[in-house]
Amino acid sequence: MKKNKKIRRALISVYDTSGIIQFSKSLIKRNFKIIATEGTTKFLKKNNIPVTSVSKYIEFPEIMNGRIKSMHPKIFGGILGRKKKDTDTMKLYGINKINLVIVNLYPFFEKYKTLKNNFSELIEYIDIGGVSLIRAAAKNCSEVLVVISPKDYKKIIKIIDTKKIESISLEKKIKLAQKAYAYTSNYDCLISNYFLEKTKKNENKNKFPKKIKINLIKKNQLRYGENPHQKSAFYIEEKDKNNIFEKSKQLQGKKISYNNILDLEIAWNCVQNFKNPACAIIKHSIPCGVCESKSAIESYIASYQCDPISAFGGVIAFNSKINESVANKIIKNQFVEVIIAPIITKNALRVFNKKENIIIFISNYKGNLVSNLDYKSILGGVLIQEKDNFLFKNNDEEKHWKIVTNRKLKTKKEIKDAIFAWKVVKYVKSNAIIIAKNKKTIGIGSGQTSRIFATKISKLKAFENKLDTQGATIASDAFFPFKDSIELAAKIGIKCIIQPGGSIRDKEIISTANKNNMIMLFTDKRCFKH
Repeated sequence: MKKNKKIRRALISVYDTSGIIQFSKSLIKRNFKIIATEGTTKFLKKNNIPVTSVSKYIEFPEIMNGRIKSMHPKIFGGILGRKKKDTDTMKLYGINKINLVIVNLYPFFEKYKTLKNNFSELIEYIDIGGVSLIRAAAKNCSEVLVVISPKDYKKIIKIIDTKKIESISLEKKIKLAQKAYAYTSNYDCLISNYFLEKTKKNENKNKFPKKIKINLIKKNQLRYGENPHQKSAFYIEEKDKNNIFEKSKQLQGKKISYNNILDLEIAWNCVQNFKNPACAIIKHSIPCGVCESKSAIESYIASYQCDPISAFGGVIAFNSKINESVANKIIKNQFVEVIIAPIITKNALRVFNKKENIIIFISNYKGNLVSNLDYKSILGGVLIQEKDNFLFKNNDEEKHWKIVTNRKLKTKKEIKDAIFAWKVVKYVKSNAIIIAKNKKTIGIGSGQTSRIFATKISKLKAFENKLDTQGATIASDAFFPFKDSIELAAKIGIKCIIQPGGSIRDKEIISTANKNNMIMLFTDKRCFKH
């Protein structure tokens, strides 16, 4: 360590005290004098760190219950003062140079979680002086180092040991300043969004504000984007700790990719709709097969049988425990990219370990319950909508559906298949048609520009895999514009159709269903997915 006899000053004001004791000791060894706000001073003194309180330094007490403590010319002059330009002014008013500013802010968002309905108490966690100190130090970054994260403490000591503060490259100083401004910007954004919430209560709930500020922080560098030549990363909203990476743990496998995450979200969200063991296999953001059954292995087998060819290289999600039998069946059946489940047994993991590239996650993430907004980037802008998380209060959709045909639902099987089919179809790209029987998909037609072709594809897949469509149910994400799909469904033995309704040809559609002794339900809810 280079010894430097010149005295330097560090101003410390931290709510998060992690690492600050060792950092302060390291600074003292390097001839820094420490000035700190009252709370930080008490903490440092308890740990035998020599420190001067801001109140003593500026000869003025903290007032207004701590609302005002550091806003003083001796503090801000010491931070903002420039060599040569402001030297005479600083001498005239007895202002000493402050070389290092270590500040982190009141945890507004953490307190928001418990105090969001207590406005008067919550606003006391809006930091004023701390934000001003950070901004001042960042503005004068050519002469002052600003540190906002305990993760940077060791790096700062290494920098100080390598060079004098004055000799540190401007690029490194600017990097710290950029990090500081991003920190205060995100902090202000969280507070701004909270005040926005408070003003939206009396507005129409369908209105979106004129400005939306989103705080995104990088969570993971991904393997690549949609294609290997595209770089990619995963970001989360800073305030949102309930995301798939926070609530999941990767147990093995290569680094996850952009496409993996897209498929994983759909697969996981889909199986969360079911109480009994369910499995969903997703490929290119489209379900290859979904099943709800008595066990995880039954659900997997049925999901796989729906479309074995498409399942190759897919993402598989379960809402129940995976055991060794399930693991062996998956490995025997197919190549798989990602597997996610709430519990995976040790024996199952041993099986998966034989295929070390398979990405394995365990998760308690309730993905379909997180954010209510869906963002899609387009050239020059962003489209924002509410997520399609519509549920009736008691999860009793069937009570709200309207049977429009002469024939009514008569068996529990028909009711269960209709509910199952409707829960799955919203995860299939439009135009979407699924054929379901015994709470498992047996044919899926997706992403077509006409509904009849989606119907033909669902029939083709069922027949190609030798799955029996007699007595099955068809679900459509939007209304049938013509009777052709109904006629095709009747030919392959479909007995129940669930769809939103709303076509100008509804009477003709219903009449066709009646002629073929079919049941048709209108949900009055469309579930397009583009």
